[in-house]
Amino acid sequence: MSIKRAAAFAALFLFSPLGPAFAQDVTLASPDGQVEMSGTLLGFDGEFYRLDTVYGEMTVDGSGVLCEGPACPNLQDFVAEISLSGSATMGAVLLPALIEGFALRNGFEKKRNTIDQTRFTYQLFDNKSEKLVANFHFKVTNTDEGFADLLANEADIVMALREFRSSERQRARDAGMGDLIGPNRSRVLALNAVVPIASSGNPVRSISAPQLAAVFAGEIVNWSDLGGPNAPIDLHLPSARTGLGQAVEDQVMKPAKLDFGAGIVRHVRGVDLAQSVAASPFAIGIASYAETGNAQVLNLRGTCGFTLQAARRSIKTEDYPLTAPMFLYLPARRLPKVGREFLAYTRGPSAQIVIRRAGFVDQAAEEISIADQGSRFANAINTAGPEVSLEELQRMVRTLSSMARLSTSFRFDAGSVRLDAQSRSNVQQLARSL
Repeated sequence: MSIKRAAAFAALFLFSPLGPAFAQDVTLASPDGQVEMSGTLLGFDGEFYRLDTVYGEMTVDGSGVLCEGPACPNLQDFVAEISLSGSATMGAVLLPALIEGFALRNGFEKKRNTIDQTRFTYQLFDNKSEKLVANFHFKVTNTDEGFADLLANEADIVMALREFRSSERQRARDAGMGDLIGPNRSRVLALNAVVPIASSGNPVRSISAPQLAAVFAGEIVNWSDLGGPNAPIDLHLPSARTGLGQAVEDQVMKPAKLDFGAGIVRHVRGVDLAQSVAASPFAIGIASYAETGNAQVLNLRGTCGFTLQAARRSIKTEDYPLTAPMFLYLPARRLPKVGREFLAYTRGPSAQIVIRRAGFVDQAAEEISIADQGSRFANAINTAGPEVSLEELQRMVRTLSSMARLSTSFRFDAGSVRLDAQSRSNVQQLARSL
């Protein structure tokens, strides 16, 4: 085929980034055989081929070409292949629960095949024909590994407990995967939080954010400085490679401009961290809200004396400050139809019930009555300055007493006009509801 004809042919296609490599060459030809193009088959979503060719990576409408070569998929018995990699917290419990809910709702039979400690596959079968419809391949490690697999074209979806790093964003753009900050490149799947925990036998029940940072920086080393017994503090944190461990660094240490001190015991699994802290009377840790086990969750004291408790509603409203949304990141390429249907399902009301039952915080909007906000009212009255008269406080109560607060809130990144990740998700949820 001439260069001129090839260029004209290439102009008919949509450009697309790389996907999981098939590493086999195929030839796509027009039905009349006048135009053809060869390259390495990168993927097929049931409708479109993705090829790595001498002209670049291309996406080709399968309805207009014939495929020749050993890697060509069977169009009649197509099986969707979807790979997810990243956070073990999400991959071990949350995503399997959602896939099972999706299968039940759409009439699929499901089967789970365990490969090893970090890999397993969910197979979905059509109930009537018993035909295999899709394979969801899981690799559960940590957020860093998930982004690495995405950049290496070994994953279609990243499960992340943090937002991407600037270096990851740049590498994704360099690899032709689109801008991870762009529309539809990420979504908040569920809500979580990082919470300080201690043994239930420890008398300390609250701690301020600056104190928490000072503890893990090694500036506070004895429980007596926190109102507890005269005993040294044992420190426990998630692994520095996990999204949760990096969220602790971003949300606890960086605002205080402190670095981690020495002597911190790191845990790969959240359940191990919670068990270690619960078993030691002088230990303190920072854990996932969904993985506190038998440990005592410490409340956070605000600068105005307001005590904040990590709970479903306070995490939804972001009144509790150390929230940790659970993300799915996708490159700028099409998923198979069943994959797109699954992602749509995760935003629906049925999925929110599954998320809550799995122990995480869903994104369904809730009304919060005035009766459930007594502590907020008490704090507003307690901290009112001389410029706020009794009449103004009474007017506030009269105005708000007949109303209910919606859990949907909009907050901004510190020092920025950009909404934070959870609030950007709230905008999308609100738009869909409207």
